[in-house]
Amino acid sequence: MPDVIPLAEDVVEAFQGSAPLGILIALVGAVFLSLGAQLQHRGVEKVEAQHGSGQKAGLSGGQLLRLLARPSWLIGTIMLGLAIVFQLTALGFAPIIVVQPIGIVALVLTSVLNARVSKVKLDRHAIQAISMCVIGIGVFVTLAAFFAKEHVIREAQLIVILAILGAVLLALAAAFVFFRHKLNALFYIAAGGVLYGFVASIAKVVINRVLNNNSDWVTVVGAIGLLLALALGFYFVQTAYSVGSPDLVIAGLTVIDPLVAIAIGIFVLGEASETPVWVMIAWLVAGTVAIFGVLQLAKHHPQTHRRDQPGEIAPLR
Repeated sequence: MPDVIPLAEDVVEAFQGSAPLGILIALVGAVFLSLGAQLQHRGVEKVEAQHGSGQKAGLSGGQLLRLLARPSWLIGTIMLGLAIVFQLTALGFAPIIVVQPIGIVALVLTSVLNARVSKVKLDRHAIQAISMCVIGIGVFVTLAAFFAKEHVIREAQLIVILAILGAVLLALAAAFVFFRHKLNALFYIAAGGVLYGFVASIAKVVINRVLNNNSDWVTVVGAIGLLLALALGFYFVQTAYSVGSPDLVIAGLTVIDPLVAIAIGIFVLGEASETPVWVMIAWLVAGTVAIFGVLQLAKHHPQTHRRDQPGEIAPLR
C-alpha cells in the first residue's frame, strides 16, 4: 500500500503544524464572534428601526454615532474585538487554513441562539442550508489541511496581496457609490467576508514577517492595509445586520472569509504547489456547495419572510 504512508505523513504533518493551542484559541474566538454578532444585530436593528430612512441603503454617520448609545451594540462590539484578537493570536500558532475555517462554529452557535432569541423556528430548508455551509467548508478545509504546504513569504507576495486588496476596495467603493440604493444583504455580507478574508491573510503575512524579523516598509504598508480592510469590512457587516438576520451574516462571513483567505494562500502564497488535481477539483466542489448554502439560507431563512419587531428584544437597548 504505497500511497498510505505518504498520506499518513501528510496528516501527521498537518496536525503538527496546527498547534492545538492555536485551535483552542480560534474556538474561543468563534464563541465570541457568535455572541457578538447577536448583540450587534440587536443594536443595529433598533437604530435602523428608530432612525433609519427605510431605504436600507447603508448606515449613515448619524446612525453609527447612535449605535454608541446602545449597550447591546457596545458589548457586541467588544466581543467582536475579542474574537479578532483571539483569531490573530491563533494565526501565530497555527496555519491560516486551520484557523480561519474554525469560525464555522460561530454559524452553528448563532443559528441556534438567534432562533431562540427571535422565537423563529428554523425550518427544514434553513437547516439544510446551514448543513451545506458546514459540510462544504469542512471538506474544503480538511483537504487543505492535508495537502496545502506553507512556504517562506516574500515581499513580492505581500505586494501582490495588497495590490489585489486595492482593486477590491475600489470595486466595492464604486458599487456602493453608484448602486447603494439597490444593494441587498448579500452584497454587504459578501463584501464584509471578502475584506475579512484579506484581513486574515495580511495578518498572517505580517505576523510571519515580524516573527522572522522582517519588519520593513512593506510590512508597515501591509499593516495599514489590514486596518483599512478591517474598518471598511466592519462597516459593511454593521450594514448587513440592518438588512439581514445575524445567522445569515455569520453564514456568509464564515464561508466567504476562509474561502478568500485560503484562495490567497493557494494562488498567491503557493500553498497548493504540491496539491493533486483531484484535490483542486474537490476544493472547487466543496466551495461551491458552501456558497450555495449561503444563498439558500438567504432565500429560505424564516426572518427573510417575517421580520421581528425590534421592541421584542429585551432588556438591553
